[in-house]
Order: sequence, then C-alpha cells, then structure tokens
Amino acid sequence: MITSLKNSRIKDAVRLRERRGREQQGRMIVDGARPLQRALEAGVELDVIFFCQELAVSVEATQVLAIAPTELLRVSESVFDRLAFGNMSDGLVGIARPPHAVLDQIRLSQRPLIVVLEGIEKPGNMGAVIRSADATGVEAVMIADGGTDIYNPNAIRASQGAIFTLPVVLAESNDLLKWLQAHDVMIFAACIDGEATYTECSFTQGTAFVLGSEARGLTDRWRVDPVVSIRLPMHGVSDSLNVSTTAAVLLYEAVRQRGEFSKSSP
Repeated sequence: MITSLKNSRIKDAVRLRERRGREQQGRMIVDGARPLQRALEAGVELDVIFFCQELAVSVEATQVLAIAPTELLRVSESVFDRLAFGNMSDGLVGIARPPHAVLDQIRLSQRPLIVVLEGIEKPGNMGAVIRSADATGVEAVMIADGGTDIYNPNAIRASQGAIFTLPVVLAESNDLLKWLQAHDVMIFAACIDGEATYTECSFTQGTAFVLGSEARGLTDRWRVDPVVSIRLPMHGVSDSLNVSTTAAVLLYEAVRQRGEFSKSSP
C-alpha cells in the first residue's frame, strides 16, 4: 500500500490534474467507478487504477476492480485524498491513455446526428454536451480548431464517462465543413441571430449541430453556405442559453422529429 505523498507515481498522477501534465505524459486521469467502467467497456487503455480499500465499497467500484485488466495499486486515505477530486471518486482513480479518433476513420449511418463544438472554454460544459450527445444517439462529436482540452477531468466527470462511448474528433473547421458536405450532412449553426427558429427546420436527414461559446458565439467560419443559422427563441432578459442546454434542446428535437429512428438505424 502506498502511504507517502512523495511517491513518484503519486506525484505523476497528481500532475495530470493540469493540462501541461497531461500533455507532457500523454495520459489522463479518470475519477470514479462509473467513468472507469465506461472507459473499460470502450477499450480505453488503462495504465493503473489507484484504489482506497476503505472507500471503494460501491457495487460499481467492486466490479471495476474485479474486471480491470490493469495494475491495481492500493493507497492510504490520505494519499487518495490528494489524488482524487472531492468526494466524487468512489475510492477509485485511474490513469489512462487518451483515445484519438481521426476524422477519416469515422463511419456514419445514412442519417447521422453529429455535434460540432467551437471555442468551448469550460470543460464541464463540453462534458455535459457529450453526455446529451450520448443519450440522443449522436455518432460523433467534433472539436473545431482545437483549444478545448478534451480530456480535462472536469469534462470526463460532467460526461459521466460518456466521453468514452462515442468518437471525439479534433479537426480544423475548413476540413470539417468539407467532410460534412462530402457525407451529405446538413449543417445547422446555433446563433442568437439565426435566420430561422429551430422548430422551423427539419433534422430528419443527416444533421450536424454547430455550437460555440456563450461569450463569443461562433466565428465567421460557420457563417457561410451551406450552413443554416438557427436560433432558440428567448423571451426573458437573457440573450442566450448555456451551450449544454442548447445542445440538449436541439438534439432532442432531432430525436422527436425522427420518430422511430434510433442510434442503431441504418
């Protein structure tokens, strides 16, 4: 059992809380039994799971420890308190290699649902969008022009591990536009000054929703043909919704319109 905060493996793990540490080590830190379980189910490569015997008592935590094909290291409560984030870890913290999806490797159904995110500053917002994307059968989430730290621990937690259940792709906006057009996907950009309300549009064919930050919105890269700008009506004093709320509204409207269509439909 590791009891020292000066242990080199503990120090390396703690550094993964910062983006610089993740980039230097090429690793990410995963908090909690449920995200770890979903990472394992998705085939994410885990290097080690640190566990605190006194805290890892949930059914999910026990299952993860039983099935994880990786090194398990027991740590004391004081060491685990340094490793973990708050009380949200179920006694488990894993170190894993981030999966890397490539645009050209994505295979779509005939009527795919896709989310494109540009300039999302808060990892928690991105994670919440991915959680809604997973729930509504989205086939890929695409991050335009980088900048967003995909595997920030806050993003993983907010997604409840859903970030491991579907491809998350980094690509340049121009490449994404060309790729979406080549796959006959209709592109809808959410803007406060959109030309049409979202209920006036049809999302029954291949559809990509493009969303930007609450502070700056989308750049002009997404204000070109054939992109259709859409808006959500705002009747109060606020002029925009949280990006994760906007994503959920649009995605569930697409699901409603599609009726019997599901994630597994051809």
